[in-house]
Amino acid sequence: MNQNPATRMTNRRKFIQISSALSVGALLPLQFCSPAKKEESTTDAILDAAKGILDDFGLQLYSVKENMAEDPVATIKSVAGFGYTQLEGFDGGKGIFWGMSPTDFKKLMDDLGVKFIASHANTFENLEQQAEQAGSIGMQYLICPWVGPQKSMDDFKRLADDFNKQGEICKKHGVKFAYHNHGYTFDTLDGQIPQDYLMENTDPGLVDFEMDTYWVYTAGKDPIEYIKKYPGRFTLGHVKDKSGDLPFSEANGSTIVGTGIMDFPSILRAGMDNGMKYFIVEQERFEGTNPMDAAEKNAAYMKNLVF
Repeated sequence: MNQNPATRMTNRRKFIQISSALSVGALLPLQFCSPAKKEESTTDAILDAAKGILDDFGLQLYSVKENMAEDPVATIKSVAGFGYTQLEGFDGGKGIFWGMSPTDFKKLMDDLGVKFIASHANTFENLEQQAEQAGSIGMQYLICPWVGPQKSMDDFKRLADDFNKQGEICKKHGVKFAYHNHGYTFDTLDGQIPQDYLMENTDPGLVDFEMDTYWVYTAGKDPIEYIKKYPGRFTLGHVKDKSGDLPFSEANGSTIVGTGIMDFPSILRAGMDNGMKYFIVEQERFEGTNPMDAAEKNAAYMKNLVF
């Protein structure tokens, strides 16, 4: 393809906005088109009928890491009130349960009607204990969030073996293991793409992947092409948008979802069609706003997302 990722995403966004409205309009019951309802325009009817495809979506709590460090319970209560039905955690120095016992943490989630589906964690240390605790409260995943750039493909080959072993430990406790990508796994190394090697040399029964769509996109790859290339392997996805106000090469360029240049209706449609089960908002840059306000705006976008 000759178009760059930004152009392709912009074109897809324009197409999906038009086609979504047309397809929904074609499926509207006759009463929406009846002349008797003069007070409601056809456009309003289409928007009302089309509103909200995702029943469940989540937030990576790293998006509000400063608030979590200050008061994790109050922060979790607030983001639950924004409409997130799922949360993905991280280890902020007090463990993935933020100083609470696993059962106390689960009670907090249950009281709020939110599911703690997964957490980023150091899966290279104390994995047995972490997996046992995660399994005991019904978590779905423990996720390795970072391995860093490697010197050679031999290093990634060793990581593939490590991931398979970590997957076995997690499976024993009823939890799944996943790896979360950054851009470096999409950079050619020794003539190979490390991400491809990891996906093709890990056991699908033991290792899943969490696609950080932002890092795939900013590495110059097409998230949709990768989702389709490896159906069923990207079971989780980070919904993180790229600002169009910054140079494309700017690494820290995330923005409120729906205001950037990534075509999430098309990306998430491809995800749903190819085995992606969890859609998790993440934002790391907050120019002109604060993390909690951004989390609320991101939730509003996800609740009204049509694709």
